[in-house]
This record gives sequence, structure tokens and C-alpha cells, in this order.
Amino acid sequence: MLLLGFFLGLAVGIGFWVWQQVQLNRYLGRLRLLRPLTSHSDKMGLLLFPALRQEIAMVKQQRQDLQQSLQTYQDLLDFAPVGYLQLDEENQLLWCNQQAQEILYLQRWQPEQVRLLLELVRSYELDHLIEQTRDRQKPQTREWIFHPSCDDAAEMATIKSLALRASSLPLPNGQVGVFLENRQPLLDINQIRDRSFSDLAHELRTPLTSIRLVVETLQIRLEPPLDRWVNRLMQEVDRLINLVQSWLELTQMEANPNMQLQAKAVELRSLIASVWETLEPLAQRQHLSLAYSGLENLWIKADEARIYQVFLNLLDNSIKYSPPGTSIHVETKILSTKDNDRASPILEINLIDSGVGFSEADLPHVFERFYRGDKARTHLPQDSNSIGAIVGNGLGLAIVEQILLAHGGSIKAMNHPETGGAWMQLQFHEVMANSLSQDYS
Repeated sequence: MLLLGFFLGLAVGIGFWVWQQVQLNRYLGRLRLLRPLTSHSDKMGLLLFPALRQEIAMVKQQRQDLQQSLQTYQDLLDFAPVGYLQLDEENQLLWCNQQAQEILYLQRWQPEQVRLLLELVRSYELDHLIEQTRDRQKPQTREWIFHPSCDDAAEMATIKSLALRASSLPLPNGQVGVFLENRQPLLDINQIRDRSFSDLAHELRTPLTSIRLVVETLQIRLEPPLDRWVNRLMQEVDRLINLVQSWLELTQMEANPNMQLQAKAVELRSLIASVWETLEPLAQRQHLSLAYSGLENLWIKADEARIYQVFLNLLDNSIKYSPPGTSIHVETKILSTKDNDRASPILEINLIDSGVGFSEADLPHVFERFYRGDKARTHLPQDSNSIGAIVGNGLGLAIVEQILLAHGGSIKAMNHPETGGAWMQLQFHEVMANSLSQDYS
């Protein structure tokens, strides 16, 4: 039994050794099969390494170029004379230039900080503009008076309100960029200019009145043909007096938009007819006529003298620039709009002539003071020697606009598509009930 156990153990040991040899041979066989593949991969890797290093170098160079361009643009924005700020999708201030910090008094903000804009700038108008830009995904523009807030009471006296204009544009990932323009210096310059002109106009009234009295005396004593020079002098003096008076009147209107109006019930149809009677001697020389269509019994609540001045200036301009033998059309109608779910009637008056109209370049500026655009619409009347001729001074339409604004109305200048002439569209909101009772169908 002892010998049998010895041989049995020897057989088991030999079998285990053979199994190990078989496993070892299999492993070596696998290595021999893999060795050519590993060698080929090494060769391919050696071939790919230079191209990969070149691509990595190109990416690094492009990154450096982009960083340099970004820094250049940031330096340009920081040096720009207008403010710029950029916000993320949560209205957190990401970056702003030095000009924006000065305009918005952002002393508490540091370049490395990301804070909500509302914590830094208390401006509902700016916040609303940003939200509107993000919602509509279109550039937006807004003007408002910015009242800066200050934590230090001692500095409140030195901080002034500013007239700002903001232009915003949507950016990727919900961000918004805003350009800020401080318009306060321009407004200050305009106020100084207006004050200087007003002072000068006041000083000119007395000597011009004295000159006119002297000219009137000479007119009586001189006979033809010598009196024609005095008549010409009288026209120029009257033009200067009219210019001074118009300038003073316009300055007062702009300084006090809510001017004291002697409001009462005014029947517009009769008022327009009265204005035309005043100007009819001028219209007859060119064989012009007035064509009225629309409401016959038209009442508004307004200052009659001011509204008379409006139609006097408008019809006078139409007479000046209408070709002979044509008609000047006045059309009236009631428009109905909703204001807070209530019907709000608007009176619309269209005054149309058959002249040369306005050039496209002049249309945005026709209501600016002293604006004289296309020469075709800025000539003087052909016969300015006649009594009652109204000589243009570049202030008539500006005064008309201010009067209408004081009445809560508006005016718009266009060219009529059919006549090709000037088309003035006026709107009044103070329409009286006896006008609304008519049948306009």
C-alpha cells in the first residue's frame, strides 16, 4: 500500500508538471502571435506623433491669437468714449468698461466680481431694456433720466442726474451687451445756447422796434421811385422782428411744455375757413383753392389762438410751395382706439398740397428749428412785396409741433403718394362729444 501511494503521488506530480508546461507553451504562443502586431502599432505611433504634435501646436497658436484678439477688443471697449457692459443670462454683470463705471457710478464693482446688476445699479429702465432685449432677441434702444443712488450722504450733493441713451443687443447663451451714451453734456450745451439766443433776442427787440419806427416815417415822406428802397428795408426789418418774436415764443414753449392754455370749445371747420380767408389774397395770386372734406361740425377743447397759429403756418407753407391752379386738401376723420379697455376717440386732420414735397433726407428734420433742407421747399414767396406776406424763418413748423404737444396732440410730415406734395397729419385727443354724435359712416 505504501508503494502504491508513492506511485500515485508521483503520477499526480508528473501530471501537474505537464499541465504547467502546456499552459506555458500556450502563453508563449500568444506572445509570438502578438509580437508582429505590437511592432506595427509602434511604427504607426511613431508616424502619428509628429502630426499630433503639429496639431497641438496649431491649436495652442490659435488659442493665443484668440486671447490676443479678445484682449485687443477689451482694450478698445475700455478706451471707447461710450460705456459698455455685458451681462449673463441671470442679469449678473460680467464686465464693463471704465466709461460705464463712471456713468453708472459703479465704484463698488471690481473686475473679478460677478454680481447682479440690480445690486449695483438701481435703474428700472436699464433692467427693463435688458429683459426686453433677451425676450425679443433683437437690438433695443431707450432714453431716460438716470438718478444715481449713493450710500454716502456727503457725496449726494455732487451726484447729478444724467440723460442716458442705451443701445442693447442679444448675445449667445442668453447674454446681453449694452452700450451707454451720456447725453447730458449735449443737453447742457443746448440749454446754454438757447439761453444765449434768448438773451440776444430780448436785446434785439428794442432796437428793431426803433428802426421800424424810423422806416415808417421815411415811407411817408418819400415818393416813387425812391420809396421802393424804404419798402425793401421795411420788409427786412419785419422779417427780423418776426424771427426774434418766433424764437422767443419757441424758447418759452420748450422751456415750459405745459404752457398755460386758454382752453375752450373750438369749432375747427370754422377756424380753418377763417385762416383761409386771411391767406386768400396770397392764394388768389396763384389761383389756389381749398378743398375740405370730412366732418362739418367738429369741436375740440383747445386754445383757439394757438390752434389758429398752427393752421396759419401750415396753410401758409402749402400756399408757398403749391404750383398755380392746384388745390390744397384738408381732410378730417375720427379714429377710435382703446385706452385701458375704453374707447378713446382721436381726431385726425390731413393737410395735403400738390407741391414738390419733402426729400427723404429732410423728412426726419422738418420740425427742427432753423432747418432749411431742400431748396425747392425753402424759397421765399414769389411776391414778397405784398402786404401780409409771411416770410419763412425756419421756426414755423417747430412752433407748430410745440403747440400740438402742449395740447396732447402730434404732427407727422410725409409725402402724399397721389399728389406727390407735402402731407401733414395732425392728431388731437381732446375731441368733444358733440363731434362724436355725428354719423361718420
